[in-house]
Amino acid sequence: MAEQTAPIVSYAGTDEIDLIRSTARQFLADRLDLDVVRDLMMSDDGFEQGLWKEFADLGWAGLIIDEEYGGAGLGFVELSVILEEMGRALTPGPFLASSVLATAAIQQTATAEQKAALLPPLASGEIIATLALFEQPRGWDLSSLECAARRDGNSWVIEGTKRHVLDGHLADQIVVAARTDGGVGLFLIDAAVPGMTVSQIPVLDPTRRQAEVALDSVRVDDGALLGGVRADAAIVKTLALGAVALAAEQVGGAQRCLEMSVEHAKTRYQFGRAIGSYQAIKHRCAEMLLKVEHAKSAAYHAARVTGDSEELGIAAPLAGSVCSEAYLWAAGETIQIHGGIGFTWEHDAHLHLKRAKSSSLLLGDPRYHRSRLGDALGF
Repeated sequence: MAEQTAPIVSYAGTDEIDLIRSTARQFLADRLDLDVVRDLMMSDDGFEQGLWKEFADLGWAGLIIDEEYGGAGLGFVELSVILEEMGRALTPGPFLASSVLATAAIQQTATAEQKAALLPPLASGEIIATLALFEQPRGWDLSSLECAARRDGNSWVIEGTKRHVLDGHLADQIVVAARTDGGVGLFLIDAAVPGMTVSQIPVLDPTRRQAEVALDSVRVDDGALLGGVRADAAIVKTLALGAVALAAEQVGGAQRCLEMSVEHAKTRYQFGRAIGSYQAIKHRCAEMLLKVEHAKSAAYHAARVTGDSEELGIAAPLAGSVCSEAYLWAAGETIQIHGGIGFTWEHDAHLHLKRAKSSSLLLGDPRYHRSRLGDALGF
């Protein structure tokens, strides 16, 4: 029987969820409108340290970290609400990298002693971390990992190059997956360690930065190996949790595309009529609504079952596939409905298209997720 470590919570009718959503939406609207997003995406780091401190002060940085380590002790249902609102606002910065992926990896693998040392500064926003896993385009499986760690006395020496590391240029600590004689291990490495070079790489979506991390005979002590054991299963679960988190963000972006499209269809007049009165535009908006609601159902269900490993193995790739395609389709339709202005740099529609496209490849494209889903269902 699958382990059930968290209750299944409904999204509907809970005051706590409504409060989290309204607080997040108001804060992001006040603090991070798209003019600010544009300024940040044109900056060197794509990030503002003051904004990260405000996230931490709101408890977001440690939302899924247990209270004993200084976090809020909440779950993925609450986290997905925050991420949905961040997706609406095209929020830049290392929240997904640090507060979801790196945090989940540490929680899955670290010893109690390591958690006590690592999780409190993550929860307070004192440090930023990220997960360095992928090495090849479309190399989303552990079988593609070539980065290697070998024992040398009481130390480990790590060689390899990690690509597409989310916000690697901002990270104080980097969780690196490396192949050992006993399987794949996760090593927590200080970003300033000798032999490690972190370089930003060109990205389609400037609101979400990526880096290349080169490890040239990087030497770390034995305590850097999280949990001291192979972490293959923990990495697979971390990526499933990441897919759930990303799906929630994609739902927020898709919902915002729908709202932009409907508003434009109501207010843009041609030939004396609002363009929304024409059947072709009505059909586009109606189909967008159906796809967005379908994506919401998949994302919300996945967030509710993260405590059930067996169910998560089905729900995560389902949400990853459905939500990626829905957001990318909605972003494309938004540009079509807006016409020529939607293609311009000045309009916000193209920002959602870039985020949708980059997100659809981030933790696995829809085809990869469907393959995972087929494996989970025994097809």
